[in-house]
Amino acid sequence: MLTTALALVLAHLLADYPLQTNWIVTNKRRPEAMAIHIAIVFVLTFIALRGTLLPTLAIVGIHLGIDLIKTYLAPEKLWTYLGDQLAHLATIAGALWFWPELGLLWPSATPIIQYSLAFGCGILVSVWAGGPAIGYLMQDFQDARGDGLPEAGRMIGMLERALVFLMVLAGQPAGIGFLIAAKSVLRFDMAAGNQKTAEYVIIGTLASFGWALVVSYGTMTLITITGIAPTLP
Repeated sequence: MLTTALALVLAHLLADYPLQTNWIVTNKRRPEAMAIHIAIVFVLTFIALRGTLLPTLAIVGIHLGIDLIKTYLAPEKLWTYLGDQLAHLATIAGALWFWPELGLLWPSATPIIQYSLAFGCGILVSVWAGGPAIGYLMQDFQDARGDGLPEAGRMIGMLERALVFLMVLAGQPAGIGFLIAAKSVLRFDMAAGNQKTAEYVIIGTLASFGWALVVSYGTMTLITITGIAPTLP
């Protein structure tokens, strides 16, 4: 059951983040963009369920319904973003409950495969899913942003969350303090002359690091309680 659950979550995260391009996101109200996204969801879910068609169609159909509600009815807020993702995860949980035989689809999965799936899910949630979450959190403070390269803030956030995740899973959380110090030094000149910008940077940085820490330790907890941590020879 664990392997199937992780495979389904990984399929969902891949479809909703790295494989959902900016064009799809900005044109989600156009039928062709929604169709491309749902096709990607179908292919990845079908692979995760090893060609089991009916549960795949059920998961993809509910995914489409959730996306339509979010796209046409829900406001662009943090709570709707988190609610959307929780609804997708609940769909996966519901499918595994309704079709318990899906837990037997990966009988030969080894702990290293399960660990890899858990690692992939964790880093996608930390790095990719964290970006929109922080963006929604900061959307009321956009007037305090300083000038900079297009998409630079997004890329910096992704890199710092990736480093936090890797440091925690490598058992080196002390390195996070050096990462925060380095970012503070690099951002000092930009923020020193403007209180609003300084506060914007502080809130965004703390939120980004906080998200990454929660996801990282959540992933570590999952790995520990399920006993799928790889052992070195």
